[in-house]
Amino acid sequence: MSEKDYSKYFKTPSVKKARMRTFTEADIEHYAVPTHLKGIASGKYYKIQTYGCQANEADSENIKGILEALGFSETKDEAKADFILLNTCAIRENAENRVFGELGRLKKYKRHNPDLLLGISGCMPQEEKVVNKLLKSYPYVDLVFGTHNIDKLATYIETALFNKERVVEVFSEEGKVVENLPRKRNHQTKAWVNIMYGCDEFCTYCIVPYTRGTERSRAPEAIIEEVKTLKEEGYKEVTLLGQNVNAYGRDFKKNPYSFANLLEALAKTKIPRIRFQTSHPNDFDEASVKMIGTYDNIMPHIHLPVQSGSNDILKRMNRKYSRDRIFELVNQMRKYIPGVSITTDLIVGFPGESEDAFEETLDMVKKTGFEGAFTFVFSAREGTPAASYEDPTLQSEKSERLKRLNTIINEGYKNGHKRFEGSTVNVLIEGESKNNPEVLAGYSEHYKVVNVRADKALIGTIIPVKITNAKTWFLEGECVENT
Repeated sequence: MSEKDYSKYFKTPSVKKARMRTFTEADIEHYAVPTHLKGIASGKYYKIQTYGCQANEADSENIKGILEALGFSETKDEAKADFILLNTCAIRENAENRVFGELGRLKKYKRHNPDLLLGISGCMPQEEKVVNKLLKSYPYVDLVFGTHNIDKLATYIETALFNKERVVEVFSEEGKVVENLPRKRNHQTKAWVNIMYGCDEFCTYCIVPYTRGTERSRAPEAIIEEVKTLKEEGYKEVTLLGQNVNAYGRDFKKNPYSFANLLEALAKTKIPRIRFQTSHPNDFDEASVKMIGTYDNIMPHIHLPVQSGSNDILKRMNRKYSRDRIFELVNQMRKYIPGVSITTDLIVGFPGESEDAFEETLDMVKKTGFEGAFTFVFSAREGTPAASYEDPTLQSEKSERLKRLNTIINEGYKNGHKRFEGSTVNVLIEGESKNNPEVLAGYSEHYKVVNVRADKALIGTIIPVKITNAKTWFLEGECVENT
């Protein structure tokens, strides 16, 4: 069957449609599980594997909520599962290759259990090439859907379970806002809270605007009510999510309401901790910076993805800001947010990056004093402009640059931790340390990992810890008495 023929039988994505933007306010829908589908999967089990960013983790929580409303129960045992779903990421090619490898591995479970449903969702299905590959080479994948139609999952399950039909439905659209989706949260003290979806920045290397749709904000009333409910349920921390989180409210046409307005309203709910990610330097205004510094329950950690320190490369990336703007913004943050910790994302080896341009990135990292970074070698994504850029730099040279960059970044991690030695920080204890069950671990206000020996009854609470030792990757401390 040709790619053209596939479109007759399945709803497949289109890059052309995914580029479209009308910049109107998004439609809001309110979800309810179809009454006749409640409990249809009673006695059956599901397993979800989540790849990628926090937005995907939040989506998986909604998917779990829908599945459990249908009667499914969660299992970690693949052999026991009646439905296995891979919720995927498309940000880098190696992430996609891992998913295709996993689909190949899971094929054996289909042989042993022909009734097993195998599905793939998330950002990968939003790409034309991915869906075409799935249709051609992975006929045993029963269910394919994207980021815009999680709310249709119940009917997809009904079709796949009872009609034994393959379901491939991926929408290439600007997107909508769906409220009231069921949710099974992964944590009991920390919660993801979506405040907006999509991205309109169209950085030349990034596939996200095509996979996640236009920027569209949830109504502030819905977000505030969700956070109030989480506080009442005992949650200690919320992380506000958006592909471009500080562009929140920019799409509101009738009733202006900004990210700074939302931060203040949520701070007044008195929930102990508020974080947010991921922000874009182009949309970070002074009002938001001041608001972060005004309220103690807005945490003094900002992840600010700058991507490069070269004006030439930033222009080729379509980042719409200069290195001077980054210095200005970092100085603003240090002025209004006492003790702020700033981390970043950096891409090495972007097409056209000369040695001088790379040195400008190193210079920026040193001058800003970033306390950590996610660093990557450029990965071309089909369908983005940068995928067609001439790229003469050898891979070996890019790898060498990455090592040089990481040497400086690691110093930033160490210095960022060293400044807390001897001081007392407040730590949300999340559980046992990965390396020692006798030690508990959690995060400080500045998003530093802290290991401390303390009573396990303190898991899920915020406790004061005196820092005794600063390592490159974490802090060690002692529990302050009378907690």
